[in-house]
Amino acid sequence: MAYTLGSTTEEQTRSVGPQHCVTRVELSITASSLLDRDVASKSDPFCVLFHEVDGNWMELERTETAVNNLNPVFGVKFQVDYHFEEIQKLRFALFDEDKCAHSSMNMTSWENSFVHWEWYETISLFPFKFGPIVSNKKLHRPLILANGKPAGKGSIMDFFGKSDPYLEFHKQGEDGTWMLVHRTEVIKNTLDPSWKPFTVPLISLCNGDVDRNIKVLCYDYDNDGGHDFIGEFQTTAAKMSEAQNSVEVEFDCINPKKQKKKKNYKNSGFIIVKSCKITRDYTFLDYILGGCQLMFTVGIDFTASNGNPREPSSLHYINPLGSNEYLAAILAVGQIIQDYDTDKMFPALGFGAQLAPDWKVSHEFAINFDPTNPFCSDIQYLAVTSQVNGISHFHLCLFLLTSLSVFSLPFLSTSTALQQYFNLLIITDGVISDMDETRDAIIQASKLPMSIIIIGVGNADFAAMEFLDGDASVLRSSTGEEAVRDIVQFVPFRDFRNAPKETLAKSVLAELPQQVTQYFKQRNVPPANSAPK
Repeated sequence: MAYTLGSTTEEQTRSVGPQHCVTRVELSITASSLLDRDVASKSDPFCVLFHEVDGNWMELERTETAVNNLNPVFGVKFQVDYHFEEIQKLRFALFDEDKCAHSSMNMTSWENSFVHWEWYETISLFPFKFGPIVSNKKLHRPLILANGKPAGKGSIMDFFGKSDPYLEFHKQGEDGTWMLVHRTEVIKNTLDPSWKPFTVPLISLCNGDVDRNIKVLCYDYDNDGGHDFIGEFQTTAAKMSEAQNSVEVEFDCINPKKQKKKKNYKNSGFIIVKSCKITRDYTFLDYILGGCQLMFTVGIDFTASNGNPREPSSLHYINPLGSNEYLAAILAVGQIIQDYDTDKMFPALGFGAQLAPDWKVSHEFAINFDPTNPFCSDIQYLAVTSQVNGISHFHLCLFLLTSLSVFSLPFLSTSTALQQYFNLLIITDGVISDMDETRDAIIQASKLPMSIIIIGVGNADFAAMEFLDGDASVLRSSTGEEAVRDIVQFVPFRDFRNAPKETLAKSVLAELPQQVTQYFKQRNVPPANSAPK
């Protein structure tokens, strides 16, 4: 008894506004061993996807009804816009359709009592967050009824007339199981069907591997749900793509049972691919599903302009509620990015403070005071009680963190075996005394697999930070060298003081997916699982 969700990229990255990067995700739904809610026949399940909007659950999409089926593999795929920078809450519900129900009723609201679903019997429900789905690729969950109880328990042939054929395309998972990817329309009353052209993302069809096996099944549709198996064959995307420029590719449709019984059996017909073309345009989600790791390093500004952390006037002072703007910013971003790093450990470094015992200015120190292991679980923030210097050498921190990335990633620009992308989350009060050096450091960093996210705290003049963001114009160094791409996103915390922390995270991380894909595309580096063999 399981609930299986397979996530795959459905279409190209779309530009929403000037910078926002959105990828549409395709969710494949299967269920097994459902509870039989009907007396005279099996249940007729269908699945509905809800998403949370302003605290309310609203219907997003629903599948077709699987007639008399306790182990449905739904052909309709849920298409959901994936926002890396947001926490997206979704909920699945499986229902048994009453044959007397008005299935065309408008179902747009979710209530715990299911008052808008009185025509249907609830089989199960399952809530989840989108981030773990993307990073895990597939989830299995037990089915439960609305009351919390388990929702599960441990062919007719056409002898007369023509068939009503349709095709199913299945891809093979890493565990050897087959997952339905696409189901064609049914062509009624014919032995020579011609199906409409369709498009399937390569990662959906074969995980981006054109030589990976694909299974194609042919069925004869029956109204009672007992569709008759005609035959099958296996192929690859590479083989099917040979069908171009009036060259067709033909496959024998084999029924293994008939093949065993009849010595002279050849096939149960044949399937002709008239045209198949593969085009590649990788999205941010392709790289994540391919194993790309998003590595985050946190740099926290302890320069004199922040004030003494032990005094209430300091931006680092922990108020009676146990928080400050630095901590709030770290937690807001941390709740998103922790889903995309396997060990969820992040180096957290401070800069610009004078530390005991020699009270020298440090432009790099571990905030956990362990220089041999600066990694913190869930990006913990420690207020450093120390004397601070009076000048902010912001560029030194950038140079240090850039070096950390380079030393960790030799040859990354041409390697697909281990893809990592580094992100520097710098939280500062925005006082920069060496703009030219900082600008030059950012331009050099634009050549590396990294992005720089800056959150400005306090009420300082952030005009310099806005300039570094580079949205209005290309960033140029003092010598005239241009940044090869925009890698800086600046957000002032004061604009979000009275807003939910999710809103800050959304704004901070909005440009990151586009920056990741732009880096790899500029170097013609495909996702690891799509690299040519």
